[in-house]
Amino acid sequence: MDEILENLLKRIENKEITVGIVGLGYVGLPLAVEFGKAGIRTIGIDVNQARVDQLNAGDNYIQDVNDAELKALVDAGTFTATTDFSSIKHIDAICIAVPTPLSKTKDPDITYILDVNKELIRYVHKDLIIVLESTTYPGTTRELLQPAIEASGLKVGTDVFLLFSPERVDPGNPVFHTTNTPKVIGGVTENCLKLGMAVYAHVMDKLIPVSSPEAAELTKLLENTFRSINIGLANEMAIMCAKLGVNVWEVIDAAATKPFGFMKFTPGPGLGGHCIPIDPHYLSWKMRTLDYKARFIELASEINASMPEYVVDLVSDGLNGMSKSINGSNILLLGMAYKPDIDDVRESPALDVYALLEAKGARVSFHDPYVDEIKFDSRMESTIDLEMDKLSEYDCVVITTNHSEYDIKAIVENSKLIVDTRNATAGMGNGTVIKLGAG
Repeated sequence: MDEILENLLKRIENKEITVGIVGLGYVGLPLAVEFGKAGIRTIGIDVNQARVDQLNAGDNYIQDVNDAELKALVDAGTFTATTDFSSIKHIDAICIAVPTPLSKTKDPDITYILDVNKELIRYVHKDLIIVLESTTYPGTTRELLQPAIEASGLKVGTDVFLLFSPERVDPGNPVFHTTNTPKVIGGVTENCLKLGMAVYAHVMDKLIPVSSPEAAELTKLLENTFRSINIGLANEMAIMCAKLGVNVWEVIDAAATKPFGFMKFTPGPGLGGHCIPIDPHYLSWKMRTLDYKARFIELASEINASMPEYVVDLVSDGLNGMSKSINGSNILLLGMAYKPDIDDVRESPALDVYALLEAKGARVSFHDPYVDEIKFDSRMESTIDLEMDKLSEYDCVVITTNHSEYDIKAIVENSKLIVDTRNATAGMGNGTVIKLGAG
């Protein structure tokens, strides 16, 4: 090992480095806080000035970050936030955790990565460790970032060290968080991997080295494609069970008693969150460039994307049974986050259910204890107060997210009609209940 590399490893080991985190959202801010807690000077970079000001005031906006921990780091000067990318000149290791959405045609939109890359090459310097954490198609690290960096005259693996390490954030998970979720990491060269591993060793309990950035990129895509396909299977099973007059929840629970060869997935109103609805399309797009059709991915996407329409059909059936139509009905959605007990509405199927019902003439309201406001087109809608004695004023209540705060028994007893997409109402009911996949 050459002297330069040894010295850099020693500085990392002694925490004589500054770490930069680009993108201070659900992935970046928790990671920045963990580096700060480890005693490493950390600079957060984000283009949102309001977000930066909020953080520098010690004010937290991410549910998985401890308010007191963040404020203590800010007060101590261990963590600061900025919109100034020139801070990279003073950073030794930088982690890029920016969004990677899909375009309307479900093609990868790596605009945020490219924007960061433009700033990065303006301030890149020798001995800088660069880690891309944003989910993307296989080949991004080596094909996009490496050539741009080396065009500056610095060689990856000798002067600059480049890696890919996929984020594995599960917002609201009470067990697995940033530090105790195993971290996959792949470097362009062996030296890149050694240095990246040394940096992350300060904040991660377990590191999983792989042979290349491409292997790490594909690991993330496989994880979420696996979930997308199996959720698609559960959703189609719910539709089939309803047609067969069998309760899908009973079938799934029975199958889950098998101690080997089966993993439980449950149906719902569709896919939500930033990862599962989006990540598989990155792999599907990449394979199309190689003249290969990823059939499982596309079929699962088709099934999962159809679930909000299926939920609206259940609402229509329920209202028809009461001699009503969706047009003109008052409908309340319970829960807009994509899963229970979080405030994350990214790609939430509840948004689609809301829009579809409204397009059919319904007067739609929502309640969510974690979500105050949601923007629909050009207008903002706010959560309503959930008053049990007023639920009977709604023609239908749709449980789109089963937050633990909801008293489902009281909701059912005070409602005329419930459409339950989350298996929340088992064994209850004065109100009429239509359960997704109940048969």
